[in-house]
Amino acid sequence: MDTNNLETATLGAGCFWCVEAVFDDLKGVSNVVSGYSGGHTENPTYREVCSETTGHAEVVQLTFDPAEISFADILRVFFAVHDPTTLNRQGNDIGTSYRSAIFYHTPEQKQTAEEIIREVTEAGVYDRPIVTEVTEFRNFYPAENYHQEYFANNPTQPYCAAVVAPKVAKFRKQFIDRLKK
Repeated sequence: MDTNNLETATLGAGCFWCVEAVFDDLKGVSNVVSGYSGGHTENPTYREVCSETTGHAEVVQLTFDPAEISFADILRVFFAVHDPTTLNRQGNDIGTSYRSAIFYHTPEQKQTAEEIIREVTEAGVYDRPIVTEVTEFRNFYPAENYHQEYFANNPTQPYCAAVVAPKVAKFRKQFIDRLKK
């Protein structure tokens, strides 16, 4: 992996435990950090974000090598592992902190996000319109340490067993050729 040419992506797709667990397994992704983005409060806590008063979404920030995986392919995985048609909701997780969001870091990422949304829409993957927010990246605050690698460290925790594990299994099956060895 060429560390001089790494790029960053910041994505919200509901609970960050699920999203982190998926992207941890994706070839070309070197680092995944759970955190908060898109809000107006500096250094928010998990409790503050859950209170729906900070404007932040639960997100993951990925470091990836575009020579190994394109931003477009990262977004294809992103759209496959969550429901981008439910506004401010993923399953039983409800609120703006669980919104579907792409916080683009460059004009090229914005263009790619718009292209992939068109691609997924035209392919008829979903019965309803995609409501994913495409917003310029402004801030990222890492979540508390206990949220990092949560699924890896707590696979038998009830939420992880019932919600995260099935999403990870679906991802691994669908993207078997993209998994880290």
